[in-house]
Amino acid sequence: MKIIAVKDKNEMSRKAAELIIETVRKKPNAVLGLATGGTPEGTYRELVADHRQNGTSYQQITTVNLDEYAGIDPKDPNSYHAYMASHFFNHVDLPENQSYLPSSSDLSEEESKHYDDLIASLGGIDLQLLGIGRNGHIGFNEPGTPLTIGTHVVQLTESTRKANARYFRSLSDVPERAVTMGIGTILKSKRILLIASGEEKAEAMSKLIHASLPDSSFPASALTQHPDVTVIADEPALSLISMSKD
Repeated sequence: MKIIAVKDKNEMSRKAAELIIETVRKKPNAVLGLATGGTPEGTYRELVADHRQNGTSYQQITTVNLDEYAGIDPKDPNSYHAYMASHFFNHVDLPENQSYLPSSSDLSEEESKHYDDLIASLGGIDLQLLGIGRNGHIGFNEPGTPLTIGTHVVQLTESTRKANARYFRSLSDVPERAVTMGIGTILKSKRILLIASGEEKAEAMSKLIHASLPDSSFPASALTQHPDVTVIADEPALSLISMSKD
């Protein structure tokens, strides 16, 4: 696991975007695994700016997203379909039929398996972007999730729902379930990029960096078993550990 320490969220966003852009330029038909939430917003801004200024093309790129809320209308502003359109898809030349997110309406095991089969049919994910939850979740894989599981429906913990409530009118409006790539699916990615920002992520980052073995009570620890993980985190997120800047 390679750790890149940066000063702040802006530098984290730039560094993450540079790595994604490098991937796209080296492999114009790459499969990118994408994430949502507050942490990657700046990364998407950097990618859009680069597309406009430097013409980096996504014409041959395919994207697969980590997760989506269960039961939410894809047109709902709080859906991850809407998030991706607003922050990235609508601003680059990615063909509409080359972006995929888990279904918010079909919660069957067959549909979950279909998502994993889709990823496999694309040749797997070349670069998977991840954030990390305060409780160590990656995607919506909450503590206790089996570390080999594929895409599945998950019951969201109260802490995760509270963390996401700022995007909704109230906590009661936050969906109680989501569909997420499983940890097993994520670990099949050829390369993983995890980004973290802010003091609220410091405890999770300390646990991750000091983890030596995978433990289902802290899902991000599964990343210790992957051969190519890059972590980009800012000083507040690394405040509980002693790091030298890369």
